[in-house]
Amino acid sequence: MDSKSQEQQDKAEIREVHMRYCRGIDRMDFDLVRSCYHPDAIDRHGAYEGGVEGFIEWAGQVLPLFETTMHFTGNQYVKVDGNVAFAEHYAQAFHRTKPLDGKPVADWIVNVRYVDRLEKRSGEWRIVDRVVVYDSERTIPVSSDAAPLGDWNYGRRDRDDPSYKYGL
Repeated sequence: MDSKSQEQQDKAEIREVHMRYCRGIDRMDFDLVRSCYHPDAIDRHGAYEGGVEGFIEWAGQVLPLFETTMHFTGNQYVKVDGNVAFAEHYAQAFHRTKPLDGKPVADWIVNVRYVDRLEKRSGEWRIVDRVVVYDSERTIPVSSDAAPLGDWNYGRRDRDDPSYKYGL
């Protein structure tokens, strides 16, 4: 494969790491999240800073506090230099809160950038150092008189989500 084609292949694989991470977080599929990081990776997520196993443990405690989360990815800038790469992925993370302690349900929307250093080891790109940069946030109250969705296929935050039935 020529160098330009290899660079494009590497960038596609790195973008796939980010998409896999978002899916893993939203489905609380921590094996999928783990597959995005090399075992010696560091994650600086704001409230958490440390190794990947500690991050997964922290996420496993924090994410159930929300009814649902959904990460949308926008701009993706990737720079590859051999077996090392740097990536900046813009994202909007939606978090639907649960009614706790008399607080109303709300949508907490956070605009972030995932700034990553990745390495290709044994032919596989994974994160070795991540900094989550918070750019802005807002909270929107959720109306209690929203229209019911009836028999819709509701998203799940585990492997019972309909997408898993399609092998995703």
